[in-house]
Amino acid sequence: MRHDMLGIPAFQDNYIWLYINPDKRTGIIVDPGDGLAALNAVRAQDIQVAAIFITHHHADHTGGIARLLDSFRVPVYGPQQEFIPHVTHTLSEGETVLVPGFSPFRVLSIPGHTKGHIAFYGAGLLFCGDTLFAGGCGRLFEGTPAMLFNSLQKIKALSPETLLYCAHEYTQKNLAFALTIEPNNLNLQTRYAEVCLQRKKNQPTVPSLLSLEHATNPFLRTDAAAIISHVSLALGRNNISEVDIFTALRLWKNNF
Repeated sequence: MRHDMLGIPAFQDNYIWLYINPDKRTGIIVDPGDGLAALNAVRAQDIQVAAIFITHHHADHTGGIARLLDSFRVPVYGPQQEFIPHVTHTLSEGETVLVPGFSPFRVLSIPGHTKGHIAFYGAGLLFCGDTLFAGGCGRLFEGTPAMLFNSLQKIKALSPETLLYCAHEYTQKNLAFALTIEPNNLNLQTRYAEVCLQRKKNQPTVPSLLSLEHATNPFLRTDAAAIISHVSLALGRNNISEVDIFTALRLWKNNF
Protein backbone atom coordinates (compact mmCIF):
# COMPACT_ATOMS: atom_id res chain seq x y z
CA MET A 1 0.00 0.00 0.00
CA ARG A 2 1.66 3.21 -1.22
CA HIS A 3 1.33 6.40 0.82
CA ASP A 4 2.72 9.92 0.76
CA MET A 5 3.16 12.53 3.49
CA LEU A 6 2.80 16.28 3.21
CA GLY A 7 3.86 18.65 5.97
CA ILE A 8 1.65 21.74 5.93
CA PRO A 9 3.31 24.76 7.59
CA ALA A 10 1.07 26.68 9.99
CA PHE A 11 1.51 29.66 12.32
CA GLN A 12 5.16 30.32 13.16
CA ASP A 13 6.55 26.80 13.41
CA ASN A 14 3.71 24.22 13.41
CA TYR A 15 3.34 21.30 11.06
CA ILE A 16 -0.06 19.89 10.14
CA TRP A 17 0.46 16.44 8.64
CA LEU A 18 -1.51 15.18 5.65
CA TYR A 19 -1.04 11.44 5.21
CA ILE A 20 -2.13 10.55 1.67
CA ASN A 21 -3.23 7.39 -0.09
CA PRO A 22 -2.40 8.54 -3.65
CA ASP A 23 -4.22 5.62 -5.28
CA LYS A 24 -7.54 6.44 -3.64
CA ARG A 25 -6.86 10.21 -3.43
CA THR A 26 -7.80 10.23 0.25
CA GLY A 27 -5.95 11.56 3.28
CA ILE A 28 -5.76 11.71 7.06
CA ILE A 29 -5.14 15.15 8.55
CA VAL A 30 -3.22 15.26 11.84
CA ASP A 31 -3.52 18.16 14.31
CA PRO A 32 -5.07 20.84 12.06
CA GLY A 33 -4.55 23.97 14.11
CA ASP A 34 -5.10 26.16 11.06
CA GLY A 35 -8.15 25.05 9.13
CA LEU A 36 -7.56 27.30 6.12
CA ALA A 37 -3.97 26.09 5.65
CA ALA A 38 -5.13 22.48 5.86
CA LEU A 39 -8.05 23.05 3.51
CA ASN A 40 -5.90 24.82 0.91
CA ALA A 41 -3.38 21.96 0.96
CA VAL A 42 -6.08 19.32 0.60
CA ARG A 43 -7.62 21.15 -2.35
CA ALA A 44 -4.24 21.69 -4.00
CA GLN A 45 -3.55 17.95 -3.74
CA ASP A 46 -7.08 17.08 -4.94
CA ILE A 47 -7.58 14.94 -1.83
CA GLN A 48 -10.75 13.84 -0.06
CA VAL A 49 -10.25 13.87 3.71
CA ALA A 50 -10.99 10.45 5.24
CA ALA A 51 -10.35 11.24 8.93
CA ILE A 52 -8.83 13.74 11.33
CA PHE A 53 -6.39 12.69 14.08
CA ILE A 54 -5.89 14.87 17.17
CA THR A 55 -3.07 14.25 19.66
CA HIS A 56 -4.03 16.79 22.37
CA HIS A 57 -6.27 19.74 23.13
CA HIS A 58 -4.03 22.77 22.53
CA ALA A 59 -5.53 25.27 20.10
CA ASP A 60 -2.63 25.16 17.65
CA HIS A 61 -3.57 21.49 17.10
CA THR A 62 -7.36 21.73 17.16
CA GLY A 63 -8.36 25.20 16.00
CA GLY A 64 -9.04 24.20 12.39
CA ILE A 65 -11.24 21.16 12.99
CA ALA A 66 -14.54 23.02 12.58
CA ARG A 67 -13.49 24.60 9.28
CA LEU A 68 -12.50 21.22 7.85
CA LEU A 69 -15.78 19.68 8.97
CA ASP A 70 -17.65 22.33 7.01
CA SER A 71 -16.26 20.69 3.87
CA PHE A 72 -15.70 17.09 4.96
CA ARG A 73 -18.07 15.15 7.23
CA VAL A 74 -15.51 12.69 8.59
CA PRO A 75 -14.65 11.02 11.90
CA VAL A 76 -12.43 12.97 14.28
CA TYR A 77 -10.26 10.83 16.56
CA GLY A 78 -8.83 12.30 19.77
CA PRO A 79 -7.82 11.53 23.36
CA GLN A 80 -10.45 10.17 25.71
CA GLN A 81 -9.04 12.09 28.69
CA GLU A 82 -9.33 15.56 27.14
CA PHE A 83 -12.39 17.54 26.13
CA ILE A 84 -12.01 18.60 22.52
CA PRO A 85 -15.02 19.95 20.61
CA HIS A 86 -15.91 18.05 17.41
CA VAL A 87 -14.09 14.84 18.40
CA THR A 88 -16.39 11.96 17.44
CA HIS A 89 -14.24 9.00 18.54
CA THR A 90 -12.37 9.18 21.86
CA LEU A 91 -9.33 6.93 22.23
CA SER A 92 -7.30 5.31 24.99
CA GLU A 93 -4.07 3.31 25.24
CA GLY A 94 -3.96 0.22 23.05
CA GLU A 95 -7.02 0.94 20.92
CA THR A 96 -6.80 0.61 17.15
CA VAL A 97 -7.96 3.16 14.58
CA LEU A 98 -9.07 1.77 11.22
CA VAL A 99 -9.42 4.23 8.35
CA PRO A 100 -10.31 2.72 4.95
CA GLY A 101 -7.33 2.80 2.60
CA PHE A 102 -4.76 3.04 5.41
CA SER A 103 -2.87 0.67 7.67
CA PRO A 104 -4.19 0.32 11.24
CA PHE A 105 -2.95 2.81 13.83
CA ARG A 106 -2.42 1.81 17.45
CA VAL A 107 -3.06 4.44 20.11
CA LEU A 108 -0.32 5.18 22.65
CA SER A 109 -1.04 7.12 25.82
CA ILE A 110 1.86 9.56 26.22
CA PRO A 111 0.89 12.13 28.90
CA GLY A 112 3.10 14.86 30.29
CA HIS A 113 2.84 17.79 27.89
CA THR A 114 -0.88 17.48 28.56
CA LYS A 115 -2.53 14.90 30.80
CA GLY A 116 -4.40 13.13 28.03
CA HIS A 117 -1.91 13.37 25.15
CA ILE A 118 -1.95 10.42 22.75
CA ALA A 119 0.06 9.30 19.73
CA PHE A 120 -0.93 7.34 16.63
CA TYR A 121 1.47 4.51 15.69
CA GLY A 122 1.27 2.50 12.49
CA ALA A 123 2.84 1.82 9.10
CA GLY A 124 6.29 2.50 10.55
CA LEU A 125 5.47 6.03 11.63
CA LEU A 126 4.40 7.86 14.77
CA PHE A 127 2.33 11.02 15.00
CA CYS A 128 3.62 12.17 18.39
CA GLY A 129 2.27 15.73 18.63
CA ASP A 130 4.21 17.75 21.21
CA THR A 131 5.55 14.90 23.37
CA LEU A 132 8.75 14.11 21.48
CA PHE A 133 10.42 16.57 19.14
CA ALA A 134 13.38 16.11 16.84
CA GLY A 135 16.26 16.62 19.25
CA GLY A 136 14.02 17.48 22.21
CA CYS A 137 10.70 17.00 23.98
CA GLY A 138 7.62 18.99 24.92
CA ARG A 139 7.20 21.28 27.90
CA LEU A 140 5.44 20.10 31.02
CA PHE A 141 2.17 22.03 30.98
CA GLU A 142 -0.05 19.57 32.83
CA GLY A 143 1.90 16.45 33.77
CA THR A 144 4.83 15.63 36.02
CA PRO A 145 8.43 15.00 34.99
CA ALA A 146 8.01 11.29 35.79
CA MET A 147 4.90 11.18 33.60
CA LEU A 148 6.64 12.68 30.57
CA PHE A 149 9.78 10.60 31.17
CA ASN A 150 7.70 7.41 31.12
CA SER A 151 5.96 8.53 27.94
CA LEU A 152 9.30 9.08 26.24
CA GLN A 153 10.50 5.66 27.40
CA LYS A 154 7.42 4.15 25.74
CA ILE A 155 8.34 5.85 22.47
CA LYS A 156 12.00 4.91 22.88
CA ALA A 157 11.01 1.22 22.99
CA LEU A 158 9.40 1.33 19.53
CA SER A 159 11.25 0.11 16.45
CA PRO A 160 14.38 2.22 15.82
CA GLU A 161 13.21 2.52 12.19
CA THR A 162 10.09 4.43 13.24
CA LEU A 163 9.65 7.80 11.52
CA LEU A 164 8.63 10.49 14.00
CA TYR A 165 6.21 13.14 12.81
CA CYS A 166 6.21 15.79 15.52
CA ALA A 167 4.22 19.00 15.27
CA HIS A 168 6.83 21.78 15.47
CA GLU A 169 10.04 22.92 13.76
CA TYR A 170 12.19 23.18 16.89
CA THR A 171 15.12 21.00 15.86
CA GLN A 172 17.90 23.56 15.52
CA LYS A 173 17.37 25.10 18.94
CA ASN A 174 16.85 21.66 20.51
CA LEU A 175 20.18 20.43 19.18
CA ALA A 176 21.95 23.61 20.26
CA PHE A 177 20.77 22.85 23.78
CA ALA A 178 21.77 19.19 23.46
CA LEU A 179 25.33 20.26 22.61
CA THR A 180 25.57 22.10 25.93
CA ILE A 181 24.87 18.79 27.67
CA GLU A 182 26.87 16.43 25.47
CA PRO A 183 29.41 18.53 23.52
CA ASN A 184 31.62 15.56 22.61
CA ASN A 185 28.85 13.51 20.99
CA LEU A 186 30.04 13.16 17.39
CA ASN A 187 26.65 12.06 16.11
CA LEU A 188 25.13 15.16 17.67
CA GLN A 189 27.77 17.45 16.21
CA THR A 190 27.15 16.04 12.73
CA ARG A 191 23.39 16.28 13.06
CA TYR A 192 23.52 19.87 14.28
CA ALA A 193 25.68 20.92 11.33
CA GLU A 194 23.28 19.23 8.89
CA VAL A 195 20.23 20.82 10.51
CA CYS A 196 21.80 24.28 10.40
CA LEU A 197 22.30 23.85 6.64
CA GLN A 198 18.72 22.64 6.21
CA ARG A 199 17.28 25.59 8.09
CA LYS A 200 19.50 28.03 6.18
CA LYS A 201 17.76 26.70 3.05
CA ASN A 202 14.38 26.86 4.83
CA GLN A 203 14.01 23.08 4.58
CA PRO A 204 12.06 21.06 7.17
CA THR A 205 14.05 18.91 9.59
CA VAL A 206 11.22 16.51 10.32
CA PRO A 207 10.33 13.68 10.17
CA SER A 208 13.12 12.21 12.23
CA LEU A 209 14.22 8.59 12.58
CA LEU A 210 13.88 7.18 16.10
CA SER A 211 17.36 5.64 15.88
CA LEU A 212 18.75 9.15 15.29
CA GLU A 213 16.93 10.36 18.40
CA HIS A 214 18.50 7.49 20.37
CA ALA A 215 21.92 8.81 19.32
CA THR A 216 21.39 12.56 19.72
CA ASN A 217 18.34 13.51 21.80
CA PRO A 218 19.33 14.10 25.45
CA PHE A 219 15.79 13.42 26.69
CA LEU A 220 16.08 9.86 25.34
CA ARG A 221 19.67 9.52 26.59
CA THR A 222 19.22 9.82 30.36
CA ASP A 223 21.09 6.50 30.65
CA ALA A 224 24.13 7.74 28.69
CA ALA A 225 27.33 7.93 30.76
CA ALA A 226 28.27 11.40 29.51
CA ILE A 227 24.86 12.84 30.41
CA ILE A 228 24.76 11.13 33.80
CA SER A 229 28.19 12.59 34.55
CA HIS A 230 27.23 16.09 33.34
CA VAL A 231 24.01 16.26 35.37
CA SER A 232 25.55 14.67 38.47
CA LEU A 233 28.34 17.24 38.45
CA ALA A 234 25.94 20.13 37.90
CA LEU A 235 23.65 18.99 40.73
CA GLY A 236 26.50 18.01 43.04
CA ARG A 237 24.95 14.57 43.58
CA ASN A 238 25.82 11.00 42.68
CA ASN A 239 23.55 7.99 42.17
CA ILE A 240 20.75 10.10 40.71
CA SER A 241 17.85 8.44 38.93
CA GLU A 242 17.00 8.81 35.25
CA VAL A 243 13.87 10.71 36.25
CA ASP A 244 16.06 13.14 38.23
CA ILE A 245 18.28 13.56 35.18
CA PHE A 246 15.29 14.12 32.92
CA THR A 247 13.81 16.65 35.36
CA ALA A 248 17.05 18.64 35.41
CA LEU A 249 17.36 18.58 31.61
CA ARG A 250 13.78 19.76 31.13
CA LEU A 251 14.25 22.60 33.62
CA TRP A 252 17.46 23.72 31.95
CA LYS A 253 15.85 23.59 28.51
CA ASN A 254 13.00 25.80 29.76
CA ASN A 255 15.53 28.53 30.43
CA PHE A 256 17.78 27.94 27.41
